[in-house]
Amino acid sequence: MAKVRGIRGATTADDNTEQAILDATRELLEGLVEANDIDQDDIAAVYFTTTRDLNAAFPALAARRHLGWDYVALMCGHEMEVPDAQPRCIRVLMLVNTEKSPREISNLYLRGASHLRD
Repeated sequence: MAKVRGIRGATTADDNTEQAILDATRELLEGLVEANDIDQDDIAAVYFTTTRDLNAAFPALAARRHLGWDYVALMCGHEMEVPDAQPRCIRVLMLVNTEKSPREISNLYLRGASHLRD
């Protein structure tokens, strides 16, 4: 029986531009889909956050524009401000219906966010 599992990821954008935000988000989402063998129809929802220094585009636009996720529930917000936090960071929490156990889930941390998790 499939259960809803949370899949986490983070990356950084090179600049606060629409193109940089969309490129970084697309790379992260494609990596998560590949690493976890995700079918679009199994995605329940995706929540994106950015640090406050990224506001040139919604990361969800990358999911719609580049991956065709027109019928996936997507939402964006800002991370809380923590001193010395990773700048220009995009985080994602993807809720997916899957048969995989929590130990089989691959979370992904790219670019400047690679140090956030071991």
